[in-house]
Amino acid sequence: MANVTLGGTPVETIGNLPTVGSKAPEFKLTDTDLSDQSYSDFEGSRLVLNVFPSVDTGTCAQSIRTFNEKASQLDNTKVLCISKDLPFAMARFCGAEGIENVVSLSDYKTGKFGKDYGLTFTTGAFETLLSRCIVVIDTDGTVLHTEQVSEIADEPNYEAAIKSLA
Repeated sequence: MANVTLGGTPVETIGNLPTVGSKAPEFKLTDTDLSDQSYSDFEGSRLVLNVFPSVDTGTCAQSIRTFNEKASQLDNTKVLCISKDLPFAMARFCGAEGIENVVSLSDYKTGKFGKDYGLTFTTGAFETLLSRCIVVIDTDGTVLHTEQVSEIADEPNYEAAIKSLA
């Protein structure tokens, strides 16, 4: 389990992120139109998984904005913004913000993504939500980069994620 903090208070996750060099676990998440999106739907693309607790927090919203800007400059790469928010909340936020370069997905139905990727909170005020982290996956499904953000209020290292795609 990863040990991270929420406002300086220690919290734990269900496990650890996949290791660099390993195969990324399969997933099935819900898109903003309520359709299912699986890992295989993105086959052949490089993926940046931008995972966070809720779009309704400032840091989470900023990560979507930042990756939306960066995504337009990346070849053969899809940025998936993943939380347990209801798809309606993600659609509302992205529509209001003009976010068009990322895919918003939700783990609200089963929570399996958070468990399989080892990033669901098991303690603290955000228990059962997803921790803030980044997972970068190559076209063959190999994990290229991971970051478990140690303080939930902090933004991820965008440049390290992008650099791992070079």
